[in-house]
Amino acid sequence: MTDKSNHITRRTFLWRLSALAPALGLVTFGERFVGGLNLAEAAAPTAAATIAPTALACIASPSMTEGPYFVDEMLKRVDIRTDPTDNSVKPGVPLRLTIKVYSVNGSTCAPLKNAQIDIWHCDAAGSYSDESANNTQGKKFLRGYQVTDDSGSVTFTTIYPGWYRGRTVHIHVKVRTFAADGTSNYAFNSQLFFDDALNDSVQAQAPYNTNGKRDTTNLTDMVYTGQDATGDDVGSLMLLTLTKDADGFVSNVNMGVDLSTPSVESNGGPGGGPPPNGGPGEPPPGSGAGRPSFSTPPATAVSQ
Repeated sequence: MTDKSNHITRRTFLWRLSALAPALGLVTFGERFVGGLNLAEAAAPTAAATIAPTALACIASPSMTEGPYFVDEMLKRVDIRTDPTDNSVKPGVPLRLTIKVYSVNGSTCAPLKNAQIDIWHCDAAGSYSDESANNTQGKKFLRGYQVTDDSGSVTFTTIYPGWYRGRTVHIHVKVRTFAADGTSNYAFNSQLFFDDALNDSVQAQAPYNTNGKRDTTNLTDMVYTGQDATGDDVGSLMLLTLTKDADGFVSNVNMGVDLSTPSVESNGGPGGGPPPNGGPGEPPPGSGAGRPSFSTPPATAVSQ
C-alpha cells in the first residue's frame, strides 16, 4: 500500500494557495480554488478580475470518457433547451454555462480561439435525445455547439441535468479544432460535475422528482472517482461552482487542452446498463486517468 502521509495533492496545494493569496497579492473568487478549476462565486456585484497566465500553473484538464451517446448533430446554438424538430423546450432549472478554453504549451497557456465546443447531457427524466435506448430517435434537445471567440470563451443556456442509473449528475464536453479543409485535427473529451448536496436539492424538485431517488452519487460514480497522477479524483477537478441567478444558476469554468498530445476523437465504450427509463450507462475503463488537472487565469466574476 502506498504511504500518502506526506503526499500533498494538487487540491491540498491549491487550498493552501488560497489561504496565502491575500499576502501574495493573488485574487480568489468566493475564497475557493478547486483542483483543476478556478470558478466565480459572486454573491454580490463584483468587478471583473484577472490573473496573468504566468501566476498559476497551466496544466491540461483531465480527459474523461466521451461515453457511448455522443451524436454529432452539428447544431450551432446558444440555447440548447429547445428541440428544433418540434420547438418544444425541455423543462428544468435554468443553467447558464460559460466555458473558457486555453491552449496549454509547457508552463504557459493562451485562449484557444476558433475551437468548436460541444456539450450534451440528459434531461430532467434522465433521457438523452436522438437515442434509440431512450426512444428519442430524431430528437435534438440538450445538444449543441459553439465556436470560441478571441478570449477562448463560449456560453450556453441549458438546464441542470437529471440523472440515470449508474451515473451521477454530469455534462459532457468535447473540444475540437479543424483544419482549413474542415476536417477535425484535434479532439478532447471531458465531463463537468455538480456538488452532491445541490444535486439532491434539485433532483427533489419538479420535474426531476418524477425520476425517483438517485442510485449513484459523485463518490460512487465510476467516472468521477477515476484518479489522476496525484491521487485526486478527476471528478473533483471538474466540479462546477454555481452562482444563484434569478430562478436558476450561472457557472463559469476554465478548461485547458494540450494540442501536442494525441487527439482522442472518441474514447467511449459499451454502455453500463440502462436506467429505469431506458437511458444509457457509461464505461469505467480508463475514465479520466490520462491527464492531470488544470489551473488557468480565474473565470470572470458574474455580477448579479
